[in-house]
Amino acid sequence: MGADDFVPSAQPRHRVKVKSFEMAQTLVTNKQYRACIDAGVCTKAISVSEGPWFAGDYQPVVGVDWEQARTFSQWAGGRLPTEAEWEYAARSGGREQKYPWGDGDATCELAVLSDCGYDPTAPVCSKPAGNTKQGLCDMAGNVWEWVQDRYHDSYNGAPIDGSAWESPDSFSHVIRGGSWNDGTINARSAFRGERGPGFRCVLGFRPSR
Repeated sequence: MGADDFVPSAQPRHRVKVKSFEMAQTLVTNKQYRACIDAGVCTKAISVSEGPWFAGDYQPVVGVDWEQARTFSQWAGGRLPTEAEWEYAARSGGREQKYPWGDGDATCELAVLSDCGYDPTAPVCSKPAGNTKQGLCDMAGNVWEWVQDRYHDSYNGAPIDGSAWESPDSFSHVIRGGSWNDGTINARSAFRGERGPGFRCVLGFRPSR
C-alpha cells in the first residue's frame, strides 16, 4: 500500500493484509440514493436536489457528506470501505500497478477527468476500458469517494490488517479516486485526499461489506 515515489501522504510504502470483502461495482447513483431518501432513511444530496447537470439517474450521487455516505451504506446492507480495502480494489486486487487498468497513463479513454471536457459528472461505468480486473468502474476519476478512515498525513503507525485507521482521532476523513474536476495525478490509486466530515461538494462513495 502506498508509493515511495509519490506524494508524502502516500508514504511509506508498506505491506497490508486485507481480509476478503465485497465492494460495489459502481459509485452509488442518484437513482439508488433517491430510493434511500424515499425510504425515509437518507437526507437529500446536492446532486439530487440541484439538477439537471448532476441529477441524471445513472450519474453518481455527489454532494453527500461522510455521515450521509455511511447512512446509505448501512441501509444498503454494507458499510464504507476502509482505505486499505479501497486501494486494494483500485489496484485490481493488490497488484503492483499505478492505476486500476495498469501502469499506462491516465487518459480520457480510461477515466473521467478535468481535461476530458466534462463539466458535470459522467454516468457510472462510462469508461469500461479503465475498469479494474474485477470489473469495478470509476475507481479513478468521475467522483471522489469517501472511505471510513480518519486522515493522517503519512502511513507511519497505520494498521497493517486492513482495518480502518480511526485512532488517534483527526478532524478529516480520507477521500480517494479523484473526480471529473481533477487532473491525472489525483487519479493514481495511491493518491490520498482529505475533507472534513461535513464537506459535500464533489464527493460520492461506494459501499463495501
